[in-house]
Amino acid sequence: MKQRSPIAVFLLPFITFGIYSLYWMVKTKGEMNEKGSKIPTAWLIIVPFVNIWWMWKYGEGVGEVTNEKMSGVIAFILMLLLGNIGQAIIQDSFNKVAGTGQSNPAPATPTASTQV
Repeated sequence: MKQRSPIAVFLLPFITFGIYSLYWMVKTKGEMNEKGSKIPTAWLIIVPFVNIWWMWKYGEGVGEVTNEKMSGVIAFILMLLLGNIGQAIIQDSFNKVAGTGQSNPAPATPTASTQV
């Protein structure tokens, strides 16, 4: 995950009239999908009622990528109720995972030396 300033994630949507918020969701969705999440296309953000389901799937992806350090349910609630503040909190969790390199590791495959 790319490290971004949580303060910028909070403030830029005000300066760009909400466009940066959409940009942030699309970019982080792509980064989470690269890590193994299965978040559907971001075009669903613009469809009424379906966008709530999309945010739920996004929250599940946050839980997967952060190894449940931030629950998917909490991420969904943060985005739904707090908007930019929630996105900044989620970005802080992404930064912690990116800083420690603890994103979803690939499952270990047994090698000849480990098999008994």
